[in-house]
Amino acid sequence: MTQASNHKPSTPYVSPGMPALDMSGKTTSFFEFWPTWAVYIPVVVQCLLLSLRHRSLTLPLLANPKLPLAGMVGVGKSELLCQAQGHCEQAVLRWLKVTRSGAPLERQVEDLISLMAQRDLQFPLVGKPDIGCRGAGVKLLHNTKQLRECLASYPLNAVMLLQKLASYEAEAGVFFVRHPEQAEGKIISLALKYTPYVLGDGTSTLKQLIQADPRASQLQHLYLSRHQDKLDEVLRLDQPYKLVFSASHCRGAIFRDAQHLITPQLNAAINRIMADLPEFYYGRMDIKFADIEQLQQGKNLEIVEINSASSESLHIWDRNTSFREAIRSLLFQYKTLFELGAANRKRGYQPPKFKELLVRWKHERELTASYPETD
Repeated sequence: MTQASNHKPSTPYVSPGMPALDMSGKTTSFFEFWPTWAVYIPVVVQCLLLSLRHRSLTLPLLANPKLPLAGMVGVGKSELLCQAQGHCEQAVLRWLKVTRSGAPLERQVEDLISLMAQRDLQFPLVGKPDIGCRGAGVKLLHNTKQLRECLASYPLNAVMLLQKLASYEAEAGVFFVRHPEQAEGKIISLALKYTPYVLGDGTSTLKQLIQADPRASQLQHLYLSRHQDKLDEVLRLDQPYKLVFSASHCRGAIFRDAQHLITPQLNAAINRIMADLPEFYYGRMDIKFADIEQLQQGKNLEIVEINSASSESLHIWDRNTSFREAIRSLLFQYKTLFELGAANRKRGYQPPKFKELLVRWKHERELTASYPETD
């Protein structure tokens, strides 16, 4: 087995359209990969206090009143996407809903290929669970064989979305909030989502490159099993190898705070898009774009997904974000959820029962356990 060489690129490889990525200094923040429950302890305490103040524990589940539980948990992505109209519908990458039926798999795949042709969906495309979060089960599908394997991994009656692959690789998480009584909302957080790569040196295997990388070596548990069939391959000199397709933090993607990139033009573009999603007041869009200039101008934005009540402001996972700032942002978000819920309750909407939250949470957990491994 060869040893990893000392060849190091001057700057890390990044996806086309993304600005250079500074990886000098610390690779992660000290709390970045803590268990979720540990980070959210202050949020839970605040929610209990706010629920007493507002006399409702489930009030935040009214933040987006046309969506069950405001999209907090156990709600299909399609339930929100099918409500999109006008500018919002145009911005969302074309998608198709597929239910794993009891019909023979070959026949279902044949019918699906025909339906894809009618919807102008072609390979490669993205397959992902309708119900799920944090990038669970997201797969890049290049052909019919991979589509068949992906569909076969879903339990009976589970729902999958097939979505057009974005035109661009550059990606950002844009968090948007609007009060029901206000005509316009605003972007409260913007983060760039970097797909991590290793760069070949002509002598080292993929496994050695991962182990030699300052950040990837700390997250081997996220990468090695995902690429186990290629770990012994030697990458040619300066060959980039993508470690993650789904740019989710828990899957090993790298996030950088980009609040300084928010412009009036981008804010106006997001308002124009979200105005065509009825009764939607709180959530994060995962957006693909050509380059930073077009992002700031709000031009040619492609929406991969719209996350709702359980969304996080992704800038908190920047390695330079302090723990205090991360907690402050999370507390602000959940305080905002209560405020939006209170405003919508005044408009006549009634908070859901806590039992519904538990039922949907349990259903999502059961489904997530059966999804294929994320790319």
